[in-house]
Amino acid sequence: MTGTPVAITGMGCICAAGANLHDCMEALFLGARAPAPPVRFTSNHPIRYPVFELRDFEEPADMLRSGALGLHAAREAIADAGLDRKTLRGLRVGVCVGTTVGTVMSEENFCRESLAGRDPDIAGMRRILRSNPADVIAREFGLSGPRQTVVNACSSGTGALGTAGSWIRAGLCDVAIAGGADELGRIPYIGFISLMITDDSPCKPFDKNRKGLNLGEGAAMLVLESEPSRRRSGNRPRSFLLGYGSAGDAYHLTAPRPDGTGLKNAMAEALAYSGTPPASIAFVNAHGTGTPDNDRIESGVLRDMLPGVPYLSTKGYTGHTLGAAGASEAVFTAACLEMGKIPANAGFETPDPEIANTPVREVAGVSGTVALSESLAFGGNNSVVVLGKG
Repeated sequence: MTGTPVAITGMGCICAAGANLHDCMEALFLGARAPAPPVRFTSNHPIRYPVFELRDFEEPADMLRSGALGLHAAREAIADAGLDRKTLRGLRVGVCVGTTVGTVMSEENFCRESLAGRDPDIAGMRRILRSNPADVIAREFGLSGPRQTVVNACSSGTGALGTAGSWIRAGLCDVAIAGGADELGRIPYIGFISLMITDDSPCKPFDKNRKGLNLGEGAAMLVLESEPSRRRSGNRPRSFLLGYGSAGDAYHLTAPRPDGTGLKNAMAEALAYSGTPPASIAFVNAHGTGTPDNDRIESGVLRDMLPGVPYLSTKGYTGHTLGAAGASEAVFTAACLEMGKIPANAGFETPDPEIANTPVREVAGVSGTVALSESLAFGGNNSVVVLGKG
């Protein structure tokens, strides 16, 4: 049984590659990237690991960074779809946003004061309570449809997109704003260093000499519309959400399952639901973190499930934006289908003999109309979306 395609009529993105989707895509195809040690926070770790930080972005005083980033991307996506506040308020509009650390790990001073038995300024707690990314967007635009924040580690953004698509198909809303938003901070920065999966140089997804990931921050949002809503608005789809699959193998808290069973199951589900044969996939935007285990296992799954299909990781341009990663990568995938080309896999220089199918090494044209974007997460969760050209 296949699902009904869901129209994507607007997209927005902000990350280290650019403050909007146009600038992000330009940076990807120019091969531009500049990870550097963080400046918004400090740590006492002897190695200053590089990150993909948004140094010029300032959040409002009453809102945490993830909520503000999500709102920035949502504004772009809504404008891109030709919608406005008045129109949205006359529709059933849902909001589904994935995040990982957003709103829970950013008020260090408040937490530190509380643990010390002191009476911290309650403004910190008010910021937390006002900063749920889905609530921020719904509040800004006066939306009253279904609202959900997905917190499922690095697959959160992809899961949010799949969930919102199911709302549209089930007739729960006319329009859904879906995506992911996550910020950089000291706690995740130190946490990933402690896991020994962080590279002290620019990350190198799928390269033989890869040592780990670089963290990043940002947000991406997509506007999904039901067919009746799209006909009323006259919006031309930029892309279609054709299918979604998710599978949890619960193999390990942080390590991927060696045989990739969970990812294979998620991919098979997404392809079956979309009615897409593997041979029709034009390219894959892989999770591609740059960690030794992830890249080896993920490339093996791609070799087995989609032999000969070109693939790349865009994390070499954005860093790993955690809960926002799946959303930004879905947006990049849809934009690449529009443009008929894909960028090079940044950071790849030396083939790894354990990776039989190497990623795209230079800008390449693609002639197909369907592509796949996938996310792997801690706890063994795997999520995949299939996107079609508008």
